[in-house]
Amino acid sequence: MTATDPRSAQSAPAIRIDGPWTHRDVAANGARFHIAEVGEGPLVMLVHGFPQFWWTWREQLTALAAAGYRAVAMDLRGVGGSDRTPRGYDPANLALDITGVIRSLGEPDAALVGHDLGGYLAWTAAVMRPKLVRRLVVSSMPHPRRWRAAMLRDPRQSAAGSYVWGFQRPWVPERQLVADEGALVGELLRNWSGPRLPDDKTVDVYRRAMRIPSTAHCAVEPYRWLVRSLARPDGVQFYRRMKRPVRVPTLHLHGALDPVLRTRSAAGSGEYVEAPYRWRLYEGLGHFPHEEDPHGFNRELIDWLRDPEPDR
Repeated sequence: MTATDPRSAQSAPAIRIDGPWTHRDVAANGARFHIAEVGEGPLVMLVHGFPQFWWTWREQLTALAAAGYRAVAMDLRGVGGSDRTPRGYDPANLALDITGVIRSLGEPDAALVGHDLGGYLAWTAAVMRPKLVRRLVVSSMPHPRRWRAAMLRDPRQSAAGSYVWGFQRPWVPERQLVADEGALVGELLRNWSGPRLPDDKTVDVYRRAMRIPSTAHCAVEPYRWLVRSLARPDGVQFYRRMKRPVRVPTLHLHGALDPVLRTRSAAGSGEYVEAPYRWRLYEGLGHFPHEEDPHGFNRELIDWLRDPEPDR
C-alpha cells in the first residue's frame, strides 16, 4: 500500500463515502481521478477547494440529479481518491485535469462549478478550454488576476489570506495539517464559516481525508506555485493568458462574511467576462455557501442553469 495509490485500503473508506452516487476512477491528463456521479442529463462538473474533497458537494449532487442533470464531483490531483503525483500542481495543468475528465466522461461540454481553489481552476479552464465549458459557476474565489492584485496590493486581503503565505514554508504546513488527527482542518472549517458552523461529524470527515498519506503536501502545492511563480516566466505567462476574457455565461457567488476572501477582492471579476455575468452576495454566510446554506445555494444554482438566457 503506497501513498500514491488512491484505491488503497487506507484511503477508500475515508473517501468513497456511501450515498446515492456511484464512485469510479477515470484517466485524464496522465493521471487517475476519483469521481462521484449521479443522475442523467447535461453534465455539471463540481470541483472542490481547500481543505476539502469531492464530498463537499454531496448536497449539490443529489439536488442536481433530481433536477435532471448528470452531476459529477471530482477529486483534484493529489487529494481525496485521485493520484498523488510528484508534480503538476500549477493551475494550468490542474485546469487541464478538469477538462480532461470532462472529455473522459464522453461529454461534449459541462457546466463547470468551482469553489475556492476549484473556483480558481474553473476560471482558468473557461479561458484555456472554452469549448468544453458550457457555463461557469464560481463560489468564493475572485478571478485569478483579481486575486493576485488583491493579495499584492490590498493589505487587508493579504492579511486575510495569510495562510497562503504560510504555505510557502517547506514541510511545516504539511505537519500542521495532520497533527493532532487533523485538528487544524477543523479549525479552518469553523473559522472560515459564517454563523452556521459545520457539525463535528462533518469536520471529522475532512480531518480523516487530510490525514491520508501525501494529501496535505499535495493540497498546499498549488498555493506554493501561486506565490513562487509571481516573478517566474511560467507565472508571468499564466497571468498574461488569463487576460483573455471568459466568453460563457457566468454566475459568481460569494459569502458576505467570508474572512479569507474579502468581498471587495471578489467583486469586479465581471470585468474579465464578455458574456452574461451574474453576481450574488450571500448575507450571513462565510467561505462555504454551498455547505452553510445548501438549499439556498442549490436553488440559485439550478434556477440559473435552467435559465436559457441568463441576463446580467
